[in-house]
Amino acid sequence: MSRTTQQILAVLVSLIGMLAAVGCAPKRIPPMTVSDLMEDRVTLDGVLMKCNQNPEKARNDPDCLNARIAIERLAKDVDPSESAKRTAEFERSREQLRQAQERARAEQESKAQVDPYNLPVVPVEPAPPGGGPTIASQPKP
Repeated sequence: MSRTTQQILAVLVSLIGMLAAVGCAPKRIPPMTVSDLMEDRVTLDGVLMKCNQNPEKARNDPDCLNARIAIERLAKDVDPSESAKRTAEFERSREQLRQAQERARAEQESKAQVDPYNLPVVPVEPAPPGGGPTIASQPKP
């Protein structure tokens, strides 16, 4: 073979190798859109956790940028009256839970206290006269 044929063959082999390498590379998953993240709160939380773990990388990551935009839009969509209702409902249920726990604690404390004046009376048999051994404690022959 001549030198030019070897060069052409070498170039072709290298091109085939590069095409094979490019074809075998994993495909990049496109970043989620802001509307997708707004609809799927679980995914939004996961993306934000990933972004918070590595802040340097997150500055230029499209997923992190879209997640921040989605959070801002969701925060703007919150109605103040709904937020106040939720807060009031939370406080009401917290107060009910506190009262139930207080009643349970008071019942537990009342059960734990012993009132000696309300204990049942147990009859006590007097000791046998003479101070000798009792029948139950005598040795068996």
